[in-house]
Amino acid sequence: MADGHGSYGKNVSDFVIKSIGKNIDGSLKSVFEGAKMNAQLVKSSDIKFKLSQCFSGADEKLQTESGINLKFSGTTCVTVLIVAAKIYCANTGDSRAILARASIQSSKEERKMLALPLSRDHKGEDEDEYKRIIKAGGRVSSYVNTRGKPVGPLRVWHALENMPGLAMTRSFGDMEAHKVGVIATAEIKEVNMTLRDKFIIIGSDGIWEFITNDEAIEIVMPHYEADDAEMACESLVEVATERWRKYDASIDDITCVIVFLNT
Repeated sequence: MADGHGSYGKNVSDFVIKSIGKNIDGSLKSVFEGAKMNAQLVKSSDIKFKLSQCFSGADEKLQTESGINLKFSGTTCVTVLIVAAKIYCANTGDSRAILARASIQSSKEERKMLALPLSRDHKGEDEDEYKRIIKAGGRVSSYVNTRGKPVGPLRVWHALENMPGLAMTRSFGDMEAHKVGVIATAEIKEVNMTLRDKFIIIGSDGIWEFITNDEAIEIVMPHYEADDAEMACESLVEVATERWRKYDASIDDITCVIVFLNT
């Protein structure tokens, strides 16, 4: 999933998704051939290396072949890949993926669904992300209104200029932000699957702005039990939209993909 932003955000997200999709297809073919077409023999290190290459390759093609004006436009991207009994998530930006897993049952407690993060939002409040921006000569702070009050999330700026004001520390495109430490490098997480894993939610930041991971699981769970993934998506988007209308004057892009697992 890619969530574009800026005047040419849709162009960027379309290009990145298509490029990463082709790269992953080719990379997986080579990995599986190396493992003699046996998923159980595939090495985790190979999968993670290939995913990292797919993201970096897409970033290079975006800059050299797309012809898109990338100065102030870009996109996030979060990708979930299941190989054998492992889930791999590669993420750049603030779109998010979570896994719904049932807790271990006991006679003394009810079954509870746990929300396991498959990705980390790349934001200025994260110490490692913050340090990289500062080291590159950037500045991390909220937008300051005409009254001198900070408003909204932490953003990435040039040290002495009020631009570009990007509200994330990793993205594709956004070349002005990349001058001050924003990168497209994917952060990759690996999770071992269990028989208690029920579904995966992948969403743009518009889903997560006013909905917690646990709330998202609660919204989707009834539809999982009814085996209706389409209604699960519709319900999650509807709740997210209602929250935006309640708490903000505008509504961000709200997109999600939900995958039911038959483990």
